[in-house]
Amino acid sequence: MFTGIIEEVGVIQQIKRQGDTTFMTIGCEIITEDMHIGNSISVNGVCLTVTSFTATSFNVDIVEGTSAVTLFHTMKAGTHVNLERALLPTTRLGGHFVSGHVDTCLTVESMKHLQKTMVIRLKLPATFKKNVIPKGSIAVNGISLTIFKLDHCIELHIIPETVRSTMLKDLKSGDIVHIEFDMLGKYILNSRQEESELTLSKLEMML
Repeated sequence: MFTGIIEEVGVIQQIKRQGDTTFMTIGCEIITEDMHIGNSISVNGVCLTVTSFTATSFNVDIVEGTSAVTLFHTMKAGTHVNLERALLPTTRLGGHFVSGHVDTCLTVESMKHLQKTMVIRLKLPATFKKNVIPKGSIAVNGISLTIFKLDHCIELHIIPETVRSTMLKDLKSGDIVHIEFDMLGKYILNSRQEESELTLSKLEMML
């Protein structure tokens, strides 16, 4: 479990296919301080497990199922990634609950720099519109952000500190990003669907 508050921007030092997994080494300076083998790390919003580490890097293995729904198969050495350690029980929850399980990938339609903020618009297919609400939370490449406006896009207004401390500053129009919709919202949506199916079932039994 994560909060979507990025602790550090790391860099992929190597990434290569090994049988049915992908091996990746990520260079970093901060998050290795209390790292242990088996720790969960959010890498661009994807929960990955530490297999080994040094003072300045850590290694992970990415299984085929994860590669199929994420952008890791397109990444190469030198790519910057957002990093966050798993949530501690004593941590202030500054963002929102993020599981590290990516729902889909969306395309950046446009980016605009205002006087102090950055405005990003992400293309939103109609099939995903039920997963988002204005002023709701969303994780973009692991970053907890608030949805400012909804139309055919998700519009995000981002403060300078978030831009500075994440890899959002590297994004450009046409780029694709990892998306995790709000976990609590997904539970509610799923619960409503189950209630609807249960009601239909009961009605059929009465006929």
